[in-house]
Amino acid sequence: MSEEDFCEIERRAIPGSGSCGGMYTANTMSSAFEALGISLPYSSTMANVEDEKVANTRESARVLVEAVKADLKPRDIVTKKSIENAVAVIMATGGSTNAVLHFLAIAHAAEVDWTIDDFERVRRRTPVLCDLKPSGRYLAIDLHRAGGIPQVMKLLLDAGLLHGDCMTITGQTVAETLADVPSVPRADQDVIRAIDNPIYAEGHLAILRGNLATDGCVAKITGLKSPVMTGPARVFEDEQTALAAIMANRIVPGDVMVLRYLGPKGGPGMPEMLAPTGALIGQGLGESVGLITDGRFSGGTWGMVVGHVAPEAFEGGAIALIHEGDSITIDAHRLLLQLNVPDDEIARRRAQWRQPAPRYTRGVMAKFARNASSASHGAVLDRSE
Repeated sequence: MSEEDFCEIERRAIPGSGSCGGMYTANTMSSAFEALGISLPYSSTMANVEDEKVANTRESARVLVEAVKADLKPRDIVTKKSIENAVAVIMATGGSTNAVLHFLAIAHAAEVDWTIDDFERVRRRTPVLCDLKPSGRYLAIDLHRAGGIPQVMKLLLDAGLLHGDCMTITGQTVAETLADVPSVPRADQDVIRAIDNPIYAEGHLAILRGNLATDGCVAKITGLKSPVMTGPARVFEDEQTALAAIMANRIVPGDVMVLRYLGPKGGPGMPEMLAPTGALIGQGLGESVGLITDGRFSGGTWGMVVGHVAPEAFEGGAIALIHEGDSITIDAHRLLLQLNVPDDEIARRRAQWRQPAPRYTRGVMAKFARNASSASHGAVLDRSE
């Protein structure tokens, strides 16, 4: 298309202020904060340009002042139980892969004992109840009109999947806050499913392991006909060359793209791979081409993608040892990310590997790269590995 047509579409795609409309990273995190108890009920899914949001902002200010008077602090609210509640809501709403990274960091800041394996524990017991983009049909405002996060939470609470005794910013517990919310979703909507009629029986953010990710990685496994593939590696050291290969039609069905040296230290800072994954979807390759990276994804990313691979390439993780054409298996059923190369060959490659020069040697980016922990620990800056 012409640049003029492209710009006109772009200007009209998001018609107002606020975040993008799907259950992407911004709406995922705001919904999770509501479930965590640190924002008001219904606040996370309101349309930004409507009067309801203005009134909610006034009420939020009043509640905050009351919390200060009552000496109610964030650490009274952010506990292991409340993080479990937030992660359950992330799973039930089909939220962003970035939530894994962010909640690892939040738990670290709050000094809560929470690991990457806890996401898998919550995932296995939590159904996906909401039909939301990017893999579903509806937007956050549709979720709001259907009952919002409180309706989702009430379904989970009644099913024994939430901790009702967690404190919230209002001074009420979760159970008290949800007392008047209906126990079944309204019949005139199909955004929120009943607990006995989920879209998927288990959550969508799976933690995969294997010789390519001994410390774990994150895959969004919903919306795919089959979250299993084995194919030849197509290796790229940065996002730009990977995107160029896609646009030049050099990536074909069955390929597994490897985008590396994009982790917390190698990026540095884990850039999101929105352009390559968007290009794959645009070319109809979303389900037939795999993509693994030690970087991360946009909340709007969809497809056969695996991010946050740890250890990262810059630290000598196995993703750094992949050669063009190597066989790679992505298997969400077995929670496996595997380089199909003999162990002795991997060991030989590891002995020959040398850490590349850092992208930055001065300034804040160099400081971040020196201090960042693994993605499997939230890429925090003050952790003793």
